[in-house]
Amino acid sequence: MNAQHEIDLAFMQIALKQARQTARRGEVPVGAVLACGETLLASGANQPITMNDPTAHAEILAIREAAAKTGNYRLVDTTLYVTLEPCIMCMGAIIHARIQRLVFGALDPKTGAAQSRYTIGVDGLLNHRLEITGGVLEAECSKILKDFFKERREGKGEGSRC
Repeated sequence: MNAQHEIDLAFMQIALKQARQTARRGEVPVGAVLACGETLLASGANQPITMNDPTAHAEILAIREAAAKTGNYRLVDTTLYVTLEPCIMCMGAIIHARIQRLVFGALDPKTGAAQSRYTIGVDGLLNHRLEITGGVLEAECSKILKDFFKERREGKGEGSRC
C-alpha cells in the first residue's frame, strides 16, 4: 500500500465518523473532510434538515469552513474526502473552489455527478480538471447509508417533520 492510499484511508475514516454522527441526528449519513496534504482543514456532515438549508450538504459545509479558515475561496492543492459520490450542486462547488482531488466512498447511482450519472470535472467540458478516486472504503460507506434507510423503512427513524 502506498503512502497516498494510507492517507486516503485515514481521512475517509474521519469522514465516516462525521457520517455516523449526523445519522444520529436523523440526517442522511454523509460526511466530508477537506485536507491539504496530510493536514485536516475542515470537516462537514449533512445538515439540510437541522439547518433548514437544502445546500447544507457535507461537502458544501466542509468547503465553506476551509475557505473561511484559509481566507480564500480558492482551495487549490486540496483533497475532498466524502463518503458518498457528490451530487451536481456539490460538484459545482468543488469545481468553483478549484479543489484538486476528490476521493469518495460509495457510488450514488441516482444522483452521483462524478462517475455514476455525470462525469463533471473529468469530462473536458470545464476549464478545471479534477482528479477523482472512487471506491475508498466503499463497503463501509455504503453500509452506513443502507442501514440508515433500512431503519427509516422499518419505522425506527424519526417521525414526521411537520
